[in-house]
Amino acid sequence: MPEGDTIHHAANRIRPIIGGTVPDEILTPHPRFGRDGWPQRLAGREVLSVDAHGKHLFIRFDGDLTLHSHLRMTGSWHTGMVGRRWRRSPRRAWLILRARGHEVVQFDGPVLELLTESRTRFDHRLQALGPDICVPPFDTERFLRRLRQDDPTRPIGDALLDQRTVAGIGNIWKSEACWEARVDPRRKAGKVSDDEARALVDLVHPRMVDSATSGTNGRDARAYGREGRPCPRCRTTIVMGRLGDDNRSTYWCPGCQR
Repeated sequence: MPEGDTIHHAANRIRPIIGGTVPDEILTPHPRFGRDGWPQRLAGREVLSVDAHGKHLFIRFDGDLTLHSHLRMTGSWHTGMVGRRWRRSPRRAWLILRARGHEVVQFDGPVLELLTESRTRFDHRLQALGPDICVPPFDTERFLRRLRQDDPTRPIGDALLDQRTVAGIGNIWKSEACWEARVDPRRKAGKVSDDEARALVDLVHPRMVDSATSGTNGRDARAYGREGRPCPRCRTTIVMGRLGDDNRSTYWCPGCQR
């Protein structure tokens, strides 16, 4: 699943193409949108902003209308010049926006909806989101309060995936946060001190902000995906295990993460 840094990077690529302009063309080729009439409803409307919160992306139009996207496990955003070959089959395109000789395409996004701006402010899914790890300055104390309201018996690695506690961390950055803070991801959240909890987000935050700008998305991972390789810090062999209700793959160093 694309994590918060990937979605912020997508917003940063989309914004110069359609931000502050009326799109030349809006298409919704997927059959599920055939009766919705989005091109007609959005015709002539200026894109006021393109922004992200955690794993959610918002394209806001004048007239109180917002396109809301969540890619989950299958979706992706494409940007490029009109006429250039897409990375995925055209049959998989759900949304196409064209302006300034470029285009923005969403493929396979399970959540793509047109909402009124007021509804986005009251949508319980969106209002429940925690502080965004990719937006400086990060609200560490708000994260800590939400963590302490969660189940203290839950493994801390699993707790970091809860978007109500902190928005934007996924499987890659969960492992990286625990490695940065020297915390075993299997440790119960209630056994993680406040200082350790703060370190989990404060140490990984700048890496995610940089990734949101550069699009590196964990390519310099210290723990994630390094099973069987030496830890960059203590040279102990990195291990992988399954963690949490969703049995997500988790990587850590048994030598320096306690």
